[in-house]
Amino acid sequence: MDTPPTPVPPAPSAAALQATLFDFAIAELVRQHRESFPPLWTVESWAKLLIWLALNCGCSGDPAALEAFAAALGPVLTGRLRRTFFERELADLDLQVMADPAERQVLVLPLGPAAGALDPEQVAAALERVGLLERVVADRSRWQALEAITAVPWSDPCA
Repeated sequence: MDTPPTPVPPAPSAAALQATLFDFAIAELVRQHRESFPPLWTVESWAKLLIWLALNCGCSGDPAALEAFAAALGPVLTGRLRRTFFERELADLDLQVMADPAERQVLVLPLGPAAGALDPEQVAAALERVGLLERVVADRSRWQALEAITAVPWSDPCA
């Protein structure tokens, strides 16, 4: 007996392809420029990125135009951009660092499946690599191992 041909899934719509391209491009733009706005790992740095994006989109630098730009981004896109801005993946250490200064703690978690708590030395190496070791509490007894995630308090919250 002949097997029927496997149906070919429909091609994505132009709008779906454009949306995917936009998501990819904006995430790459943030990754490429997130180190350009010192002081890193701060709300100030995040604000500088948003101002830079607004100016490059043709907005004037006045507060009303910047607020209009931020409103136009909306909460979903803003949240996605912010996560991309404050996250780092360290493939060689198999770790991801999530360090949004609006949160109480920096989170260090494995990129893949983990078999228990992370090694504090490996966590410290990741924090040092991304320039956070001086910005978090040095006392490792205050670091919390939460299964495969380590939560490290900021030394100066909301910097």
